[in-house]
Amino acid sequence: MESINSKIDQAAESIARSKYLVAFTGAGISVESGIPPFRGPDGLWSKYNPEVLDLDYFFRNPLGSWKVIKEIFYDFFGKANPNPAHLALAKFEELGLLKAVITQNIDNLHQLAGNTTVYEFHGNSQRLVCTQCEAHFQPKEISLEKLPPVCLKCGSLLKPDFVFFGERIPMEAYSASMAAAERCDVFLIIGSTGEVMPANQIPGIARRNNALIIEVNPEKSRYTNYITDIHLEGKAGQIMKILQEKVEKLMAKTNFN
Repeated sequence: MESINSKIDQAAESIARSKYLVAFTGAGISVESGIPPFRGPDGLWSKYNPEVLDLDYFFRNPLGSWKVIKEIFYDFFGKANPNPAHLALAKFEELGLLKAVITQNIDNLHQLAGNTTVYEFHGNSQRLVCTQCEAHFQPKEISLEKLPPVCLKCGSLLKPDFVFFGERIPMEAYSASMAAAERCDVFLIIGSTGEVMPANQIPGIARRNNALIIEVNPEKSRYTNYITDIHLEGKAGQIMKILQEKVEKLMAKTNFN
Protein backbone atom coordinates (compact mmCIF):
# COMPACT_ATOMS: atom_id res chain seq x y z
CA MET A 1 0.00 0.00 0.00
CA GLU A 2 1.34 3.39 -0.99
CA SER A 3 2.33 5.52 2.02
CA ILE A 4 0.84 8.95 2.68
CA ASN A 5 4.30 10.50 2.33
CA SER A 6 4.87 9.11 -1.15
CA LYS A 7 1.37 10.20 -2.14
CA ILE A 8 2.06 13.74 -0.91
CA ASP A 9 5.36 13.76 -2.82
CA GLN A 10 3.54 12.65 -5.96
CA ALA A 11 0.82 15.28 -5.47
CA ALA A 12 3.38 18.04 -4.80
CA GLU A 13 5.28 17.26 -7.99
CA SER A 14 2.06 17.22 -10.02
CA ILE A 15 1.04 20.60 -8.60
CA ALA A 16 4.49 22.11 -9.15
CA ARG A 17 4.44 20.92 -12.77
CA SER A 18 0.86 22.03 -13.43
CA LYS A 19 0.04 24.69 -15.99
CA TYR A 20 -3.54 25.31 -14.86
CA LEU A 21 -4.32 24.23 -11.30
CA VAL A 22 -7.89 24.59 -10.02
CA ALA A 23 -9.09 23.96 -6.45
CA PHE A 24 -12.58 22.82 -5.50
CA THR A 25 -13.46 23.26 -1.82
CA GLY A 26 -16.28 22.15 0.43
CA ALA A 27 -17.18 22.47 4.10
CA GLY A 28 -14.26 20.28 5.19
CA ILE A 29 -11.68 22.96 4.43
CA SER A 30 -13.23 25.33 6.97
CA VAL A 31 -13.76 22.89 9.86
CA GLU A 32 -10.33 23.73 11.31
CA SER A 33 -11.36 27.40 11.28
CA GLY A 34 -14.16 26.48 13.69
CA ILE A 35 -16.97 26.35 11.12
CA PRO A 36 -18.97 23.12 11.34
CA PRO A 37 -20.46 21.51 8.23
CA PHE A 38 -24.19 21.77 7.65
CA ARG A 39 -24.72 18.02 7.32
CA GLY A 40 -23.71 15.09 9.51
CA PRO A 41 -24.13 14.27 13.21
CA ASP A 42 -22.36 17.44 14.35
CA GLY A 43 -23.65 19.58 11.49
CA LEU A 44 -25.62 22.77 11.85
CA TRP A 45 -28.83 21.11 10.70
CA SER A 46 -28.69 18.86 13.76
CA LYS A 47 -29.09 22.02 15.87
CA TYR A 48 -31.17 24.32 13.64
CA ASN A 49 -34.18 23.87 11.40
CA PRO A 50 -33.09 24.16 7.73
CA GLU A 51 -36.42 25.86 7.06
CA VAL A 52 -34.91 29.20 8.14
CA LEU A 53 -32.90 29.18 4.89
CA ASP A 54 -35.88 28.37 2.68
CA LEU A 55 -36.60 31.35 0.43
CA ASP A 56 -40.38 31.22 0.82
CA TYR A 57 -40.09 30.93 4.59
CA PHE A 58 -37.64 33.84 4.67
CA PHE A 59 -40.12 36.16 2.94
CA ARG A 60 -43.03 34.91 5.07
CA ASN A 61 -41.12 35.21 8.34
CA PRO A 62 -38.06 37.47 7.88
CA LEU A 63 -37.66 38.16 11.59
CA GLY A 64 -37.65 34.47 12.53
CA SER A 65 -35.18 33.67 9.76
CA TRP A 66 -32.91 36.57 10.56
CA LYS A 67 -32.65 35.68 14.26
CA VAL A 68 -31.13 32.31 13.35
CA ILE A 69 -29.13 33.70 10.41
CA LYS A 70 -27.52 36.32 12.66
CA GLU A 71 -26.62 33.73 15.29
CA ILE A 72 -25.05 31.30 12.81
CA PHE A 73 -23.45 33.48 10.17
CA TYR A 74 -22.55 36.72 11.92
CA ASP A 75 -22.21 36.10 15.67
CA PHE A 76 -20.42 32.77 15.03
CA PHE A 77 -19.04 32.47 11.48
CA GLY A 78 -18.07 36.12 11.36
CA LYS A 79 -15.26 35.50 13.86
CA ALA A 80 -13.61 32.70 11.85
CA ASN A 81 -10.16 33.11 10.30
CA PRO A 82 -8.43 31.27 7.44
CA ASN A 83 -6.53 28.12 8.43
CA PRO A 84 -3.37 26.63 6.83
CA ALA A 85 -5.41 25.01 4.03
CA HIS A 86 -6.81 28.37 2.91
CA LEU A 87 -3.36 29.95 3.22
CA ALA A 88 -1.78 27.17 1.14
CA LEU A 89 -4.21 27.87 -1.71
CA ALA A 90 -3.39 31.57 -1.52
CA LYS A 91 0.30 30.68 -1.72
CA PHE A 92 -0.31 28.48 -4.78
CA GLU A 93 -1.94 31.47 -6.47
CA GLU A 94 0.99 33.69 -5.49
CA LEU A 95 3.35 31.14 -7.08
CA GLY A 96 1.39 31.41 -10.32
CA LEU A 97 0.07 27.84 -10.14
CA LEU A 98 -3.51 28.17 -8.93
CA LYS A 99 -5.77 29.86 -11.47
CA ALA A 100 -9.10 29.61 -9.64
CA VAL A 101 -10.82 28.42 -6.49
CA ILE A 102 -14.29 26.97 -6.93
CA THR A 103 -15.96 26.89 -3.53
CA GLN A 104 -19.23 25.64 -2.14
CA ASN A 105 -18.54 27.61 1.05
CA ILE A 106 -20.05 30.97 1.91
CA ASP A 107 -17.61 31.97 4.67
CA ASN A 108 -15.35 34.35 2.66
CA LEU A 109 -12.22 32.67 4.07
CA HIS A 110 -10.57 32.16 0.68
CA GLN A 111 -10.67 35.90 0.05
CA LEU A 112 -9.42 36.65 3.57
CA ALA A 113 -6.51 34.26 2.98
CA GLY A 114 -5.54 36.11 -0.19
CA ASN A 115 -7.10 34.30 -3.15
CA THR A 116 -8.35 36.71 -5.79
CA THR A 117 -10.12 34.43 -8.29
CA VAL A 118 -12.86 32.71 -6.29
CA TYR A 119 -15.99 31.31 -7.92
CA GLU A 120 -18.60 31.12 -5.19
CA PHE A 121 -21.12 28.44 -6.10
CA HIS A 122 -23.41 29.31 -3.21
CA GLY A 123 -22.69 33.01 -2.69
CA ASN A 124 -21.09 34.76 0.28
CA SER A 125 -22.43 35.41 3.78
CA GLN A 126 -20.23 38.51 4.09
CA ARG A 127 -22.38 40.36 1.57
CA LEU A 128 -25.96 41.49 2.07
CA VAL A 129 -28.28 42.22 -0.85
CA CYS A 130 -31.48 44.27 -0.97
CA THR A 131 -34.46 42.17 -2.01
CA GLN A 132 -35.87 45.11 -3.98
CA CYS A 133 -33.18 47.41 -5.42
CA GLU A 134 -30.39 44.76 -5.28
CA ALA A 135 -27.92 47.13 -3.60
CA HIS A 136 -25.07 45.31 -1.83
CA PHE A 137 -23.63 45.99 1.61
CA GLN A 138 -21.06 44.48 3.95
CA PRO A 139 -22.43 43.30 7.31
CA LYS A 140 -20.31 45.89 9.13
CA GLU A 141 -22.18 48.65 7.26
CA ILE A 142 -25.52 47.47 8.60
CA SER A 143 -26.71 47.31 12.19
CA LEU A 144 -27.72 43.72 12.91
CA GLU A 145 -28.93 44.65 16.38
CA LYS A 146 -32.31 45.61 14.95
CA LEU A 147 -33.81 42.74 12.95
CA PRO A 148 -34.68 42.23 10.20
CA PRO A 149 -32.12 44.63 8.67
CA VAL A 150 -33.22 46.99 5.92
CA CYS A 151 -31.56 48.58 2.90
CA LEU A 152 -29.81 51.92 3.47
CA LYS A 153 -30.95 53.10 0.03
CA CYS A 154 -34.61 52.07 -0.26
CA GLY A 155 -35.57 50.70 3.15
CA SER A 156 -36.51 47.22 1.89
CA LEU A 157 -35.62 43.87 3.45
CA LEU A 158 -31.99 42.75 3.25
CA LYS A 159 -31.01 39.14 2.62
CA PRO A 160 -27.60 37.45 2.97
CA ASP A 161 -26.14 37.14 -0.53
CA PHE A 162 -25.92 33.36 -0.48
CA VAL A 163 -28.10 30.72 -2.06
CA PHE A 164 -31.18 29.77 -0.04
CA PHE A 165 -33.18 26.59 -0.57
CA GLY A 166 -35.44 27.28 -3.53
CA GLU A 167 -33.00 29.74 -5.08
CA ARG A 168 -30.91 29.29 -8.22
CA ILE A 169 -27.13 28.94 -8.36
CA PRO A 170 -25.55 32.21 -9.62
CA MET A 171 -25.10 31.65 -13.37
CA GLU A 172 -21.84 33.61 -13.54
CA ALA A 173 -20.20 31.41 -10.90
CA TYR A 174 -21.62 28.26 -12.51
CA SER A 175 -20.32 29.15 -15.98
CA ALA A 176 -16.90 30.22 -14.71
CA SER A 177 -16.57 27.01 -12.67
CA MET A 178 -17.43 24.86 -15.67
CA ALA A 179 -14.90 26.68 -17.84
CA ALA A 180 -12.14 26.34 -15.22
CA ALA A 181 -12.84 22.63 -14.79
CA GLU A 182 -12.67 22.11 -18.55
CA ARG A 183 -9.36 23.95 -18.84
CA CYS A 184 -7.37 22.65 -15.86
CA ASP A 185 -4.68 19.98 -15.96
CA VAL A 186 -4.65 19.37 -12.18
CA PHE A 187 -7.83 19.54 -10.10
CA LEU A 188 -7.54 19.67 -6.31
CA ILE A 189 -10.58 18.62 -4.25
CA ILE A 190 -10.45 19.69 -0.59
CA GLY A 191 -13.08 18.91 2.02
CA SER A 192 -15.97 18.06 -0.27
CA THR A 193 -17.98 14.88 0.15
CA GLY A 194 -19.59 15.24 -3.27
CA GLU A 195 -23.16 15.19 -1.98
CA VAL A 196 -24.43 18.65 -2.93
CA MET A 197 -25.82 19.13 -6.43
CA PRO A 198 -25.13 20.66 -8.87
CA ALA A 199 -21.69 21.62 -7.50
CA ASN A 200 -20.74 17.94 -7.17
CA GLN A 201 -20.72 17.63 -10.97
CA ILE A 202 -17.76 19.99 -11.43
CA PRO A 203 -14.94 17.53 -10.55
CA GLY A 204 -16.33 15.05 -13.09
CA ILE A 205 -15.99 17.68 -15.81
CA ALA A 206 -12.30 18.09 -14.93
CA ARG A 207 -11.83 14.33 -15.03
CA ARG A 208 -13.50 13.99 -18.43
CA ASN A 209 -11.05 16.58 -19.73
CA ASN A 210 -8.12 14.45 -18.53
CA ALA A 211 -7.16 16.49 -15.46
CA LEU A 212 -5.28 14.73 -12.67
CA ILE A 213 -7.57 14.62 -9.61
CA ILE A 214 -5.99 15.10 -6.19
CA GLU A 215 -8.34 14.73 -3.23
CA VAL A 216 -7.68 15.91 0.35
CA ASN A 217 -10.26 14.39 2.70
CA PRO A 218 -10.02 12.56 6.03
CA GLU A 219 -12.33 9.82 4.71
CA LYS A 220 -13.46 8.53 1.36
CA SER A 221 -15.95 10.69 -0.52
CA ARG A 222 -18.21 10.04 -3.48
CA TYR A 223 -15.24 10.97 -5.68
CA THR A 224 -12.57 8.72 -4.18
CA ASN A 225 -13.25 5.41 -5.91
CA TYR A 226 -14.50 6.93 -9.15
CA ILE A 227 -12.42 9.87 -10.33
CA THR A 228 -9.67 10.50 -7.74
CA ASP A 229 -6.10 9.71 -8.79
CA ILE A 230 -4.35 10.61 -5.53
CA HIS A 231 -6.25 10.55 -2.21
CA LEU A 232 -4.45 12.31 0.64
CA GLU A 233 -6.19 11.18 3.81
CA GLY A 234 -6.12 13.65 6.68
CA LYS A 235 -7.29 17.02 7.92
CA ALA A 236 -7.20 19.72 5.28
CA GLY A 237 -5.00 22.13 7.24
CA GLN A 238 -2.37 19.52 8.11
CA ILE A 239 -2.15 17.98 4.64
CA MET A 240 -2.20 21.28 2.77
CA LYS A 241 0.54 22.79 4.93
CA ILE A 242 2.85 19.87 4.14
CA LEU A 243 1.87 19.99 0.48
CA GLN A 244 2.58 23.72 0.32
CA GLU A 245 6.05 23.30 1.83
CA LYS A 246 6.94 20.54 -0.62
CA VAL A 247 5.63 22.51 -3.62
CA GLU A 248 7.61 25.59 -2.58
CA LYS A 249 10.81 23.54 -2.29
CA LEU A 250 10.24 22.00 -5.71
CA MET A 251 9.52 25.39 -7.27
CA ALA A 252 12.69 26.84 -5.74
CA LYS A 253 14.88 23.90 -6.76
CA THR A 254 13.57 23.14 -10.25
CA ASN A 255 12.32 25.45 -12.93
CA PHE A 256 9.10 23.56 -13.62
CA ASN A 257 7.22 26.44 -15.14
